[in-house]
Amino acid sequence: MDNLLALRVFVRIVESGGFAKAADAMNLPRATATKLIQELEKHLRIKLLHRTTRQVSVTPEGAAYYERAARLIAELEEMDEAVSNSRAQLRGRIRVDVGSVLANQIIIPALPDFRARYPELQIDLGVSDRPVNLIGEGVDCVIRGGDLADTSMIARHLADLDWITVASPVYLNARGKPQHPDALQAITPANPTSPAITHLPGHAIAGYFSSLSGRAFPLEFHKDGERILVHGDAVVAVNESTAHLNTLLAGVGIGQTFRFAVEPWLRTGQLQQVLPDWTRPHHPLHLLYPMNRHRSAKLLAFADWIQDVFAPFNCRGR
Repeated sequence: MDNLLALRVFVRIVESGGFAKAADAMNLPRATATKLIQELEKHLRIKLLHRTTRQVSVTPEGAAYYERAARLIAELEEMDEAVSNSRAQLRGRIRVDVGSVLANQIIIPALPDFRARYPELQIDLGVSDRPVNLIGEGVDCVIRGGDLADTSMIARHLADLDWITVASPVYLNARGKPQHPDALQAITPANPTSPAITHLPGHAIAGYFSSLSGRAFPLEFHKDGERILVHGDAVVAVNESTAHLNTLLAGVGIGQTFRFAVEPWLRTGQLQQVLPDWTRPHHPLHLLYPMNRHRSAKLLAFADWIQDVFAPFNCRGR
C-alpha cells in the first residue's frame, strides 16, 4: 500500500464528502480510491468511514485520524513550497479564522484580488468571534484583537482600530443624548426592597459578551487622564460582532464598536456618535500563526496580502 497516497485520498474523501469526487479530483480510478481506503483501514485495524449507497460519513476514530492526516499533508505541501519557492505556483488550502465584522466588511470584499493573485490557493475562512485553538482545530492562522497573551505564536501587526460610541436616532430621540459617561451607569434604587421604587437605568446598553467566558465587556471612556468603565444596563447582549452592529442599528441602546464598521451608517444618519469628547484606546489587530509554520510559502503570501488589505483601516497610519 502507498501510505502517503492513501492518506491523501482519505483526506480528500473527508473534505469532498465522497469517494467519486475525491477520485475524480485526484485523477484516480474510483476502484483505486476504494482499495486504498480498505487497505488503510485494514492496516490501522479501525473503521475510518461509514459508507452507504448515498453518502459517506466519518467515524469518531476517522475524525481524529483526519485531523492529524490533514496536518501532515499540509506540512508535506509546505515542504514542497519551500523547495520550489515559487509564489506564482502556490497551490493548496489555507484555513484562516477571523471575527465576523472583520470578515464581512474587510476581508471578503477583498478576496477577488487574492484569487486573482493566487488562483490555485484555496481559502477556508472560518468566520466567528469564538477564539479557536490553532493546533487542535487545524487552523493555519487567525486574526485577533487586543493584548497578545500567547507568546508561542508568531504575531504580525495588521492595524490599530478606532473605537466609537454610537446609537440610532430612534433611540436618542426617545431617551436623549448622554452628556457624560456617568449617564450610562445603571441607577441603583435607594431602597431596593420597596415596591414603590422601580429600577430605571440611565440608558440602555447594547452589550457584547465574551464567547469564551460569558462575561460582558464594559464600555470604556478616557479623557484628560480620567478613565471610566461603564457596565450599565445591558438590555441586550450578543457575542458576535455583526449581530452587535445590528442591535445598534435596531435602536436597542448605546454601544461601542469599531469606527470602520459603522462609517456607512454614520454617513446615512442611521447611527449617530455620542460622547465624542471621550475616547477609548486603539484596538490592535494581529495575524497569529504557529512557530512551525513560519516557512510556509502560502501562509507568508497570505500574511503579506492581508497586511496590505488592513493598511487603509489602520488609524495610526492615517
